[in-house]
Amino acid sequence: MATIQNNSDFLFIYEAINCNPNGDPDQENKPRMDYDTKTNLVTDVRLKRFIRDFLKINGHNIFVDMEGDSKVNPETKLKKVITRSLEDGEFLQRVFSDKPEYLETYQRIFDEKNNDVEKVLSEITKKEFKHKDVNFHLLKYLVAQEFIDIRMFGGAFAVPGFTHPYTGAIQINWGYSLNKVELIDSSSIVTIMSDESSTFGKDYRLHYSLLAFNGTMNKYAARSTGLSEEDKKVFRDSIWSSVSAMPTRSKLNQYPKLYVELVYDEGIHNGYFGDLRSHVDVKPKDGFTDKEVRKLDDLEFDTAKLQNLINTGKGKEIKEVVVRKSGDIDFPDSF
Repeated sequence: MATIQNNSDFLFIYEAINCNPNGDPDQENKPRMDYDTKTNLVTDVRLKRFIRDFLKINGHNIFVDMEGDSKVNPETKLKKVITRSLEDGEFLQRVFSDKPEYLETYQRIFDEKNNDVEKVLSEITKKEFKHKDVNFHLLKYLVAQEFIDIRMFGGAFAVPGFTHPYTGAIQINWGYSLNKVELIDSSSIVTIMSDESSTFGKDYRLHYSLLAFNGTMNKYAARSTGLSEEDKKVFRDSIWSSVSAMPTRSKLNQYPKLYVELVYDEGIHNGYFGDLRSHVDVKPKDGFTDKEVRKLDDLEFDTAKLQNLINTGKGKEIKEVVVRKSGDIDFPDSF
């Protein structure tokens, strides 16, 4: 399947109401904040977790996931994946269909180890293993065919014999709120579960946060991970639906508001128009203070600069504009 052929920048905005969008473990799990500017922060890791969970429930294989019912580190996860690959002869035939000499290399090792998969794994994951090109071929196939989250976001594999970094074709900045936020004044005590233990802590939440993320899709990185046009469509569906699709107690009441993707023409690189969040203006409506904002309708949400940028660039730097919006957002469906 062909990889993406154009670079893109995108803007994603969602709202968080009476919840904790992203707890900071260093601050008693309070919502992440820039206290100097009263801005709510959400890491890219939190948003990617939403997306990965959504991909999983919709039948996609993801790499950054539990192994069965157990949490595992990336090295253990990769070894488990490689072991399953070695146990499946038909799978290996597909992997090396274009490189029969590579399959012969593995087959020689199988013969030497009396078809003992654990011993084969031990052999090919030695630092001194001489046929790393065969391992990398297997790894590339797993990324391109099996793990959509690595095709999207990349990953670094550190198992000896398979040590290889993949830069994600999709990169996302930390998100921040476009409005100043206020913590809910509450001293509620809740039980916080962590693995098999539990502790007591305070229930920290925000009244209202309109969160914005800026991201990119890079065609050059896609050549390494294999991100395809179909993957890009899956990503759009996932980022739009994931935040509200799997609510937990602290993450309930989060809803997508606007997704705008600028697909650039040939020769235009990521970041051409800068951080797209800088083209959106948000402030409390007349009669409201920052402390009083409780919903989107309490804010002036002005996208005039973004619309002007798109109208100026369409047919020049911008090849295509992809828009998704909620019913309460005033933004054109197409350009």
